Amino acid sequence: MMKRLEIIGIEGLGEVKRGDSVARIIIEGCSRLGLSLSADDILVVAHKIVSKAEGRMISLAEVKPSAKASELSRQLGKDASIIEVILKESRRIVRMGGGTIIVETHHGFICANAGVDLSNVGLGQVALLPQDPDRSAREIREQIRQSIGVAPAVIISDSFGRPWRLGTVDVAVGVSGLKPLKDDRGKKDRHGYELRASLAAVADEIASAAELVMGKRDGVPAVLIRGYTAEREEGSARELLRPETEDLFRNF
Repeated sequence: MMKRLEIIGIEGLGEVKRGDSVARIIIEGCSRLGLSLSADDILVVAHKIVSKAEGRMISLAEVKPSAKASELSRQLGKDASIIEVILKESRRIVRMGGGTIIVETHHGFICANAGVDLSNVGLGQVALLPQDPDRSAREIREQIRQSIGVAPAVIISDSFGRPWRLGTVDVAVGVSGLKPLKDDRGKKDRHGYELRASLAAVADEIASAAELVMGKRDGVPAVLIRGYTAEREEGSARELLRPETEDLFRNF
């Protein structure tokens, strides 16, 4: 049978506000489009609407920059209030330069500006990453199950840069309902060769595929992935984080 993957944008979801149910919004959006969710489906949800629904928004006018934020502002030519928010969302600074601060977030992600985002939010506001994206994904999945009786896997995505390549790609910052890594190590390929390094970050690949339909300016914050056979388990985006002991670059 021919392999086929569908990537369907769930359009027309409207502006999400604090306290809104992301699960309900997605269910209603699918219904309007004539889409019936199944347990084999995968939903990719942009972190921005989750952050808005969870109240993870900050008004920069209410931020009081610390002395450290003010000093970094002078060094980087970056708004001190934004830097203060970045510092509060970070465990540590990894690198700085070109107006960008690479940090390790409280979640353990290594990313630019701690995921603090000024795009597609109100003027003078910034969006933070969800406090616990895995929990957010679990809650969306469970609320969908309670509402319609099936529980598709849920991935919460965000755009990350890459150290040695230009451009951003979307990755999974929260996962529920699928195994985020596909481990083929120890298995044989078609020629009998034993695979030694075949560990695929399928949750990241799915998130990146979904972004092709989401776009950055198209107002499509949720995508239905249909046709991919994922290994099913509760899952966690933390499984995608490389342990520090295995990181060749962490201490450089």
